[in-house]
Amino acid sequence: MTSLARHLSSFLREHLPKERRASQHTCEAYAQSFQLLLSFAASRLKITPSKIEIERLDAPLILAFLEHLEKKRGNSVRTRNARLAAINSFFRFLEYRVPSCLDQARRIHAIPMKKTDQALVGYLARDELQALLDAPDASTVSGIRDRAMLHLAFAAGMRVSELVGLRLDQIDRQGLATVHILGKGRRERILPLWKETAVAVKAWQKVRPASTAPELFLNARGQAMTRSGFEYILAKHVTTASRAAPSITGKNVSPHVLRHTCAMHTLQATRDVRKVSLWLGHASLQSTEVYLRADPTEKLEALNAMTPPTLKPGRFRASDKLLAMLGTAGRKPNYAE
Repeated sequence: MTSLARHLSSFLREHLPKERRASQHTCEAYAQSFQLLLSFAASRLKITPSKIEIERLDAPLILAFLEHLEKKRGNSVRTRNARLAAINSFFRFLEYRVPSCLDQARRIHAIPMKKTDQALVGYLARDELQALLDAPDASTVSGIRDRAMLHLAFAAGMRVSELVGLRLDQIDRQGLATVHILGKGRRERILPLWKETAVAVKAWQKVRPASTAPELFLNARGQAMTRSGFEYILAKHVTTASRAAPSITGKNVSPHVLRHTCAMHTLQATRDVRKVSLWLGHASLQSTEVYLRADPTEKLEALNAMTPPTLKPGRFRASDKLLAMLGTAGRKPNYAE
């Protein structure tokens, strides 16, 4: 193998988790980015991935890879930008270890991120949410587990990584009054649990199979629930919920939609975007402002506060010689005058 393998292994196994304290999800996402990149480079260069030199990963190849992601693999612009961010991070890591690649790294860093469309967030209405929460069969162990997961995902506005990674010791064992969440960027937050959520979680704890896994939610094999496992569970119950709330059929209900639903319902109840930001564990209010754009009541309040304009059309009159000159500066000179 070439030196690329050694540096890439050090970057993924030492630098990210230990020096940067990146989460396991981030490490896995970065590793997948380089799996895709090296597979593409090997096919393009007609060599095996283990024989690829650092110098072969130049800016033209990276650009071709990014185009391949969008056109061949059908990835979104956000995914394309995430892959580029992983590559940029690795080459910043190399700059201090392989000085000969400084110019190569500079050219890669110059590849711009693509702008993304800022679409309105999708969320569930109250009747749709209730139909989803009622979908699991409470007479089965799996149904009790699923109901607890759905209640907790919505009530705490949890990311799917936070939900499946939630440990038993992060739940208040005495009264099940609070949940301690370790979120994105290692930001911690403690949230109170609604009575319905606490009841659902307590019901699952009573029937939870004995396991050495510290995670609260387990799959059918008694192991920690995975992201894909919860996505499958959610899709199954969305289908069931569509019978009671047909409008949910036209919505793409992903795990993150439950987080958006929590945010929108909290905003409508509190009318305070700062409280939504604290509840979700956002680093800044800028991340939370997206919910203001999706809430029609905010626009209605602004509309009611406005008065129709009463200005009449007229001509602008310059009150200064400089402004008068600027007003005629663009005209063609009349040499006949």
